[in-house]
Amino acid sequence: MQEFFFYIKLGLNHVLDFGAYDHILFLSALAIPFTFANWKRVVILATIFTIAHCASLALSAFEVLTVDVGLIEFLIPVTILLTALFNFVYVKKEIKSVGMTLHVLATTFFGLIHGFGFSNYFKMLMAEEDDKVVPLLGFATGIELSQVAIILVVLGVAFLVLDVFKVKRAIFIALASILVICITIPLLIATFPQ
Repeated sequence: MQEFFFYIKLGLNHVLDFGAYDHILFLSALAIPFTFANWKRVVILATIFTIAHCASLALSAFEVLTVDVGLIEFLIPVTILLTALFNFVYVKKEIKSVGMTLHVLATTFFGLIHGFGFSNYFKMLMAEEDDKVVPLLGFATGIELSQVAIILVVLGVAFLVLDVFKVKRAIFIALASILVICITIPLLIATFPQ
């Protein structure tokens, strides 16, 4: 059980590491269009992201598939940028009118990419482990808990901006998404394949 808690903590630290803020940035971009009224949709998307993230870790840990780290390091900010750009669909439409299919497919693909970004380190950690399932489940639990925490913070900010300060929803989504894009551009430049 101690090993399981070790990997939960590792999952929490992986997502909440401000030194490697790409995960926080992605989740913020994912949650921006949503409010507490439709929190289930964003939690479902985050859970899909967790499952895909851990699937790519499993593929790597069991040596089924490895991916070029340089390419993945570039694709991670691309996923953040695309998620922030997709938010502009919500500027014009209500959340209920935007279908989930594309959002689910994109989030699944992005989760796979983010998982491969951490896979080499995770594979190294698990080199001595006979049972790789318990660490994967612990890590997934830590990721999910930290993602829900980030989503709650973003939904809290949205509540303040929309309900307390009475900013229009479209303006909030646009400005918050532009902020994410501006933070992401230096990551894109720094990781651009040479």
